[in-house]
Amino acid sequence: MFAMSKTVIAPSAVNPILKLALEVGPLALFFLTNARAGLFWATGVFMIAIILSLSITWMLERRLPTLPLVTGIFVLIFGGLTLFLQDELFIKLKPTIVNTLFAAILLGGLLRGKSFLKSLMGTMFPMTDQGWRVLTLRWAMFFVVLAILNEIVWRNVSTDDWVSFKVFGIMPLTILFSVLQLPTMNRHRLPEKNSEDEVEADVPGP
Repeated sequence: MFAMSKTVIAPSAVNPILKLALEVGPLALFFLTNARAGLFWATGVFMIAIILSLSITWMLERRLPTLPLVTGIFVLIFGGLTLFLQDELFIKLKPTIVNTLFAAILLGGLLRGKSFLKSLMGTMFPMTDQGWRVLTLRWAMFFVVLAILNEIVWRNVSTDDWVSFKVFGIMPLTILFSVLQLPTMNRHRLPEKNSEDEVEADVPGP
């Protein structure tokens, strides 16, 4: 009698450089198009780039990460309103509404004793429940700060300056904030468990 084993093939990881390009590319095109053709053309290009980015991500990973998907949906909704009504207000309000929504979801989960960040990232970075609560609260507060900053900036500067802030302000702030969370994540990280990738059982013959 021979032992039979099943081999599970996990989807290959996306190249980090490609992943970064898919995330940052649409925003870079938005900035460049605005500089050359104005906000309305930039909004249209941004919408197309978001669709292409999500499509490529789906083809590579066979899944769509929650945050980029939700952001993409709001880009299409508010971008569509911007173009249809020829009103810049909608695309400028999009970051405020999206960041407020993310903050509300995270805080609402905490009030019910749940960490939605753990649901999204728990398998990639195992941490204690206390660690997830701390991280979730910090990200919720960060989203609130981003929403407030967006409101202050778009109401007080030109459209071109707002676009520059969106590209060169929000992105670096987000990266910096993420890096600053690493000590907390490492402090609350769970010890890795020793596991075998494949177990074979040999049954001696007669």
